Amino acid sequence: MYLKEVLKREHIEKDKPSRTSRMEGESMGVKSNINGHALKHLTTPKWAKNRHVQTILPTILQGPSMPLRRERIELADGDFIDLDWLNAEDQPKRIVVVFHGLEGSSKSPYVRRLMKRCSDHGVSSVVHHHRSCSGENNRLARSYHSGETGDMQKTLLHIRGLYPAAHIDAVGYSLGGNALAKYLGEQQEASLVDRAVIVSAPLQLSACAKRLEGGFSTIYQRRLIKQLHRKTAEKLGNPKLRDSMPLDADKVRHLKTFYDFDDQVTAPLHGFDDVHDYYQKCSGMQFLSSVMIPTLIMHAADDPFMTDAVIPMPEELSEQVSYELYAHGGHVGFISGGSPLRPRFFLEERIASYLEF
Repeated sequence: MYLKEVLKREHIEKDKPSRTSRMEGESMGVKSNINGHALKHLTTPKWAKNRHVQTILPTILQGPSMPLRRERIELADGDFIDLDWLNAEDQPKRIVVVFHGLEGSSKSPYVRRLMKRCSDHGVSSVVHHHRSCSGENNRLARSYHSGETGDMQKTLLHIRGLYPAAHIDAVGYSLGGNALAKYLGEQQEASLVDRAVIVSAPLQLSACAKRLEGGFSTIYQRRLIKQLHRKTAEKLGNPKLRDSMPLDADKVRHLKTFYDFDDQVTAPLHGFDDVHDYYQKCSGMQFLSSVMIPTLIMHAADDPFMTDAVIPMPEELSEQVSYELYAHGGHVGFISGGSPLRPRFFLEERIASYLEF
C-alpha cells in the first residue's frame, strides 16, 4: 500500500505545472555532472529506474533471518546502548560496525543484508542502536539525533576494549551516515574506525528537511514523523520523564514536518539553541575535509530525500574520501537487477568491495 500511494502521488504530481514539479524536473537525476562529480550508471532494470521503487521496495522485502546476540552497554548518564552481534563468539580479526538510519534497527532489511554479506565472508558485524531504537525506549528524556557522535565513540571504545587487535570498519546509513561523517571529521587521526562507508547521508540537514516538505516526498516525512510522535508521546506519559521534557503533548502531536519537530523537540532535548543551531552544528558536510581514514560516500542522484546541496564539491573532500554519485538508487536502495520479488542489490556488493572482504 505504501508503494502504491507514493507512485500514485508521483503520477499526479507529474501532471501539475507547479513550482514543486518544476523543481522535480530540475532534480539531480536529469543531469550528467553535479558539483564536479560525473554520474555513475548501474545496470538498472527498467522496473527499478523509479526513485520510489528504489527507496521503498527494499524496505518492504523482509531481510534474511539471523541469530543475533544482544549486548547492552550501560552508560554513565544512566541510559544504555544496545548492540546486536553476529559471528563474534571467538576473537574476530575484523568487525563491521553498522550505524542505522532514522528509526532503523538490526531488523531493517538493509542492515540484515549487510550483516548476511559479512557473515558469508567470515566477517563479524555488530549493529549500534541509537537510543530508543532497539525495541525499548531509552531511560532519559533525550534520545538521538543526526549529529550524535558521543554514543558512537562509546560503542567503538567498548568494541575496541573487547577486541583490541581487531580491524574495525564502519558503515553508516542515512542519519547514521551523517553522524559517521561528523565523527570521522571530529576524531581525525584518533578515529577508532579503520575504514568507512557512508550511504545516502543527508550531509546538509536543513536542505534535506526542506526537501521532504515538497511534492510526494512528504509521504516519507509523514510516516517517519508518526513514529517519532509515538515515542515522544510515550515519554511524555512517563511521570519520571515528563518534568524534564519542556514539551507540550498536544503541541507535539501537531508537528507535521522534520523542521518543526527538530525545532520543538530534537533541539531543546539535546542542548541546541534551536533548529538552526542543530542543523548548522550537526550537518556532516563541514567535516568531510578533516576525515583521515579511507572513506567511501555513496549517493544516488534520484534520492527523494536529498537535493544537490548534499553533494560535496571535490575541494570539500579530504584526500582520504572517495565520492560516488549514481544516476539511480533512491534512498538506501541501489537495486541493480533481479525481479521485484527477488531484487539484486548493488549496495552490499559495493560496500564489501570497498571494505575488501
